[in-house]
Amino acid sequence: MKDRALTSRGVAAGFALAMVLLASPAATLRAAGVDCTSCHDQGAKLAKSAHSALTCDTCHENYVADKHPAGITKPACATCHADVAGDYGNGVHGLARKQGNESAPDCGVCHGSAHELLPTGSQAFRGAVPDTCGMCHAEVAEQYSASVHGKAVARGVTQAPICTSCHGEHKIIRPSNSSSPVNAAHIRETCGSCHGDVRLTKKFGLPTDRIVSFDSSFHGLASKAGSQSVANCASCHGVHNILPSSDPKSTINAKNLPATCGKCHSGAGTRFAISQVHVADGAAGEPAIIRLVRQFYLLVIPVTIGLMLLHHAGDWMRKLIALRFRPRRQPQQSHASGELSMLFWERIQHAVLAIAFLTLGWTGFALKYPDQWWARPLLLLESKYPIRGIIHRTAAGVFVAAAIMHVVSLIASRKLREHWMLMLPKMNDPREALTNFAYNLGLGDRRPPRSHHSYVEKAEYWALVWGTIVMAGTGGLLWANNLALKFLPKIWLDVATSVHMYEATLAVLAIIVWHLYSTIFDPDVYPLNTSFLTGKSVKNDEHSDHPPQGSKAAGD
Repeated sequence: MKDRALTSRGVAAGFALAMVLLASPAATLRAAGVDCTSCHDQGAKLAKSAHSALTCDTCHENYVADKHPAGITKPACATCHADVAGDYGNGVHGLARKQGNESAPDCGVCHGSAHELLPTGSQAFRGAVPDTCGMCHAEVAEQYSASVHGKAVARGVTQAPICTSCHGEHKIIRPSNSSSPVNAAHIRETCGSCHGDVRLTKKFGLPTDRIVSFDSSFHGLASKAGSQSVANCASCHGVHNILPSSDPKSTINAKNLPATCGKCHSGAGTRFAISQVHVADGAAGEPAIIRLVRQFYLLVIPVTIGLMLLHHAGDWMRKLIALRFRPRRQPQQSHASGELSMLFWERIQHAVLAIAFLTLGWTGFALKYPDQWWARPLLLLESKYPIRGIIHRTAAGVFVAAAIMHVVSLIASRKLREHWMLMLPKMNDPREALTNFAYNLGLGDRRPPRSHHSYVEKAEYWALVWGTIVMAGTGGLLWANNLALKFLPKIWLDVATSVHMYEATLAVLAIIVWHLYSTIFDPDVYPLNTSFLTGKSVKNDEHSDHPPQGSKAAGD
């Protein structure tokens, strides 16, 4: 019985061993006492490579202990690295090989032999990448080696970008392809992966505001909106030959800026040196004049709009109480009697200005906020055609033409001139404004008298005049940017950009708060003052101490 048990155990063990040997060629080799390194020195190399955790049979599956069949295909990297092989096949190198270019690099050219390839995360591998790419791209590699990035890699800086950091690793596609990380549409994101990283910029003492300042500039905003022709990081700093601004060979050296900027802005910097390019609001290096402009508007806008809201909120509450809880008195004057408030020519001017203003606001803020749903229709073709800019400048021309038309009509028509004489400021206007504002705030029980063309209309009219001058001046300077950069210091454009944006914000808010209340939400005219359509106002002049003289002038 004991011998029979031993025999059974031996048979079972032998069967198990046979299954293992048949299942694994490597096990066969080991069981047979065969060591690949006894004949092949690749084993020693493999132990130091990125494939050190693999055994020989992982790739050489068809080799057995006693024979090496001839004609066995070289192991394919795609067996284990299918995703990487797919990316390579869709890249410029893989496509070139598919088209018959046998000199195009494959896995072995870049990574080396499978038995001695280095881990891709090692400094040795990263440092060798520029030289590896340089085997085919010698001129580019030479430029890179002399650049700030190449010198950083040579010093052993592991975070410094190498070729694959920007171009990709296996799926390298042409810059003209919209999916390429070095395509014009993606340059900002590619450079921003390092220069927008707060930890990296602090670690290496790099400016922390370069991406932020670019994003807030016209170039950055236009690029975000989809423009492919606007300047990006590489347009100014170079591609592979990026040098510090202190280097005389750098494209952003002070002496070379006229040539660099002149690629897009002919004659830029020929009379005045081009000043600071990256200008970010609130940054440490922000020019003093830009800071003053920003601080001025950040004070004026909330104070002005806040006072408007207080004025109208008080007026609305007073009128609501009077209409709902007090007996209604018969109005003394009413434009509804048939007298004109706006002449025909004035209504035409108003319509043109309104359409141009709305168009300017829409297209202007679409540049600042291209991601908003209301801006997207303007930017559908921005990558090929600057539709938004064309519409904006056209509307600006119409607006300025309407303003000139208004001045000419005042000079040519006595009737219009007499009508608009009522809009001239008077000594009593400040007192009238203060007493009415105090009354709206609840100070006093009796409403002060208000002129037919009161401080409300005068403030709006002269604000429009002032805004037109400022917006036309700054907008014209930005429109003629090539001429401005040729004859004026660049800081003028920076100031014009800041003023134009803040003034537009103030104008739009003033129209929404001040004008729309007077024409829609004022209980005296609600739901709409139709004078801009019919010329006849529905406003109740119950509290006016002056007859509507403009209507009399209209009937002369």
